[in-house]
Order: sequence, then structure tokens, then C-alpha cells
Amino acid sequence: MAEPRSHGAWTSPITAASLVEGAVGLSELVVDGDDVWWSESRPTEGGRTTIVRWRDGVTTEVTPPDANVRTRVHEYGGGSWWVAGGVLYYVEFVDQRLRRLEPGGEPVLLTPEPDVPAGLRYADGRVDPHGSWFVCVRERHGAPGADEAVNEIVAVPTDGSMQVDVLVSGADFYSSPRISPDGARLAWLLWNHPNMPWDDTELWTGHLDDNEVSGPLKIAGGPGQSIIQPQWGPDGRLWYIADFDDVWSVYVEGEKVSSGGEVGGPPWVFGDSSYIATAGRDPVYAVASDGRDRLVPDRYDVDGVSSVSALRSVGDDVVFIAGSHHRERAVVRVTADGSVSDLRAPRQLGLDPGLLPPPEEITYPTGEGEVAYGRFYQPANPDFEGPADERPPLIVMVHGGPTGASRNELSVHVRYWTSRGFAVVDVDYRGSSGHGRAFRKSLDRRWGIADVEDCVNAARYLADRGDVDGDRLLIRGGSAGGYTTLCALAFHDAFAAGASAFGVADLAALATETHKFESRYLDGLLGPYPEARDVYEDRSPIHHTEGFSAPMIVLQGDEDQVVPMNQAEMIVDALRSKGLPVAYVLFEGEQHGFRRAENIIRAVEAELSFYGQVLGFDPADQIEPVLVENL
Repeated sequence: MAEPRSHGAWTSPITAASLVEGAVGLSELVVDGDDVWWSESRPTEGGRTTIVRWRDGVTTEVTPPDANVRTRVHEYGGGSWWVAGGVLYYVEFVDQRLRRLEPGGEPVLLTPEPDVPAGLRYADGRVDPHGSWFVCVRERHGAPGADEAVNEIVAVPTDGSMQVDVLVSGADFYSSPRISPDGARLAWLLWNHPNMPWDDTELWTGHLDDNEVSGPLKIAGGPGQSIIQPQWGPDGRLWYIADFDDVWSVYVEGEKVSSGGEVGGPPWVFGDSSYIATAGRDPVYAVASDGRDRLVPDRYDVDGVSSVSALRSVGDDVVFIAGSHHRERAVVRVTADGSVSDLRAPRQLGLDPGLLPPPEEITYPTGEGEVAYGRFYQPANPDFEGPADERPPLIVMVHGGPTGASRNELSVHVRYWTSRGFAVVDVDYRGSSGHGRAFRKSLDRRWGIADVEDCVNAARYLADRGDVDGDRLLIRGGSAGGYTTLCALAFHDAFAAGASAFGVADLAALATETHKFESRYLDGLLGPYPEARDVYEDRSPIHHTEGFSAPMIVLQGDEDQVVPMNQAEMIVDALRSKGLPVAYVLFEGEQHGFRRAENIIRAVEAELSFYGQVLGFDPADQIEPVLVENL
């Protein structure tokens, strides 16, 4: 029988260590013949990323024990490796140089040492049919006469001669250089400031001969159109995803071939794969609808799977990274007759199913007569229940981006809170992906207003329904989600406390200090800077600290180049000067997002300690209390 106990003070088998012990971040599958390769990021190994190969039922780590496979192109990376003919090509994080690794051999450097440390960065490459060249995106830092990094498409010889040739240049950004099966043509995407790749992009092709591109031709795209994930089919036809009719859909040579929802998501990182280009049979793709990803054709769909990424084919079979609300991500293979097997099984968490009930998909009214979406998680722990006269506190989780989306798979982090008696709502505010271009663009010029309204209204909606305690509403988020959190606390009085992880406090500083990829992102979200300086000041929490009245915990990495730590410290100093309860935790060696196991553990335990101190409950966990000043 469940024991009555105050929400927040429940004992849970999901500890902070559960977030990292044995955990791996699975991403990016590559199929090479019958072999399946993927990358694993490992918090318990300092957050490094390694490459793993599955062959005939045997899994082998291919990269050296000290390798960290990660590119810094666009700072967010992705697409840092590829495999062809059993040969691995990868970027080492420390120096950003490209390497070739033959089976049983040692890594061979393929790119020259830059004048600026890590100043030549490579990503999103493919090998030509003869194995002679690796064609990829290069980002040059410290180029003479350039006031920002220079992006271009280059060909890197695979023999180690280091004579890198520029194939395509002139635009602000490039992605997805893809070589046709016969090696005669190259396709690529480009876009220019102030656009992001989910705004306006263009798809181009050209003839590829003797490491030169001739006859460049724009195939599709332009103002009001976003094209992502181009690839050549086995028969030489060009495939891509485009949002010509609001939702991202799959096209082949200009003909739409998908239906039922949105395919793909905003390309913050390189290397996404949401469909399989086929020849002579139906396309295979993952479509988002009704709160989950569904595989088409239906014979590949798997009961219980709610998220699909990194979709590839092995003959008539498909492999992908699958997640669900009751187990973590796995590498799954589905045969043409529907047989399912794990190539890389998830962790065995050994959790009672009563800890993992599926969330409720909610749609609720918000500002301007519009709606927003969310996933609502009730407190869940078979051993405990709240007192009859007590409703649970609510944590409003704000995703980053802000074009991201709520998680449609098991998040141990969410269950850490729900198993202790908190309710959680993971919000898809206006501007989130997965609901079409119009919804994604509905945040334009309204960042810091519409997203904040949607978070406030999600909390009030659930409080009005009687699901949660309206006096114990909490809000937390990281990066852009941290900005929304700060705005909610500065401009509204709905929340009892908040947690900001590497959140934006000063929009003008962000516009002038951040890296190239996002340096003009705010043009669409707020308006061009400095012309719209007044808007930037009006929406910057640092200029409205008089509005802060609730306790806050601030979490920050000291090497963050996206949101530098001075922004976190400005907020902390303002809260200190007002005499408000504030906790500040700074992590050495962390960048934008926390990767090291010990820091992930400390961050979540500090947040729990903070909530306990400001809401007045004692966590059941034996954890190091965080120092809350002015409490």
C-alpha cells in the first residue's frame, strides 16, 4: 500500500547517478555493407564520443580509447564521422583535424594543422565512389580579412597528402554535400544571414569532375522555404525534405511522396536522417503525428516506439535509433516482414513500470486566441502518494532552441522528478518544431513573449484543472529555455521559483558576442540589431531585475561560448543585490550543456536541494545541500 508523504520528499530508485551510470547518448547511424555503425557519447568517460560497429552480432568499439569524435562546426556539431568500405573518417575534438582509420590500423591525419588552434573544422562529409576524396563542410576561423568564420565545401584527399581543395564557396553557410552514386554530380544546401537552416535555404547541384564543381544550378528553395536532408537515391534521383506546404515532407525530384505529418526536424546539428531514399519501391520515412514518430510503411512501425531518428537501410531491412516512454534509446533493426531486434539494447534500469506511466498529450489555449502543446506527467511512484489535502508542485520544463520540441521518449531526468512527487509538463510553446512551419515561425518577433505566455498558461491550465498546486509552480530550462525561464520570472509572477541553466540574460550581448551560426538568429526572433535595440532591452531579463521576486538557482559552464558565463553572473549579482534567495553553481571545463557525469549529477542534486529549501520539504536523498544565499 502506498505511503502518504509530502510531494518532493518521496524516496525514489531513480537517483541522480541513474542519469549517467551506464548511460550513453546514441546518435548517427551509418550502414556500410552489412555492418551498422553508430556513435555513443559517454558521460562517465568525461562526455567523450566514440564510434561503435555491429558486425554479425558482435559489437566493437572502433576508435582508440582516448578518441573524442566531435566536430565544432556551428559549435553544435554533428556529422563528425562517416564510414565507407570499412574505413572510418572522423574529426577529433581536441584539434578538429580529420583522420582516416583503416581496419586494424592507426589513425592517419588527413588535414593540415591550422594556424589558429582548432581553427579548421570539418563536418558532414561523404567519400567519393573511388575512395579518393572526402567531400565535406569546412569552417575556417581566423581567415585573413574575415570578420567571422568562413564556411565552404571542400574535398580532402584520403591519402594524407593534405592538399585540400575548395569546391563551393561564397555563401554564409553550407551543409549536406552529397555525391551522386556515379560520382558525377554534387548536391548541397546553402543559406545566408540572417536565415537559419529552418527558415530559408536553397538546394543546389553541380557537375563534379577533377575536384571541381561546374554548372551550379539551384534546384529548389528560397524565401519562405526550408529544405533539409538532401540525398541521392540508388537510381540517381535527388531526394530531399521541404516545407513547401507547411509541414516538412519528403520529395523526390520535386514530387511529394510522404503524408500524415512532419518528417524531420530543425537541423541544429549535421547528420540527421529521417527517411530512406529508395529505388523501385515505396519510400521509408519517420513521420511525427499524434505525439509520436511513426514509421511508414506500417510494416516497419514498432509497437511502443515513440521516437525515431537516424533512419538507414540494410537491404530491405531498416535500422534506426528508437525510443519509447518505457525504455531508453536503442539501435533497432526491423526486417521487411516486421521482425524486430536490438543491435544495441538500452540500459537495463530495472524500474517498476509504475514509475513510468505514459504522459498525457495536452493542447491548451494561450495568447492571441492560439493554442500550444505539452506532455503532462503526473507524479508516479508505487510506494508513495501525496497527502489527501495536498496537490503536487509542478515543474514547467522549457526546451531549448527555441525551435526544439518536448521529448517524446523516456527521459530519466523527467522521471527523477515525477518519482519524487513532482508533476512535470514538457511544453511545446509557439515556435517549437513538429507542428509545421506556421507554428514554428509563430515565435518570430515574439520571443520572450509568446513562449513565456505559453509556459505560464500551461501551468495555469493544469492548476485550474486541479492537477497541481497553483502556489507551487516551478519553471526550469537551459539555453533558450533558460532565457524563457528568466523572462517568466522577470515579467510574470506565476512561479514560486525557477532554475536557469546557461540561460540568456542579455540579448544585446548575445547578438554581439555569440558564434557565427546564431549571430543573426535574433533578427527573426526579435528584429535586427542594433536597429531594434529597444526591443532587445525590453526583452532582456538583465534590464528588468526589478521584476524578479522569486528564488532562483543558476547553473553555468565556465567555457560556454554560446552563452558566456558573464550573463549568468549578471543575473546572480542582480538577485544578490535585491536580497532574493539565489544559488549559483559554476562547472569548470563545461561548455554549452553539461557532459561530464559528475557535473550532471551535481546539477540535478543541487536543483532538488534548492527546491526543498525554498518550498519547505526535506528531500529523502542523501545529497550535498546547495548554498542558497539570502534564504
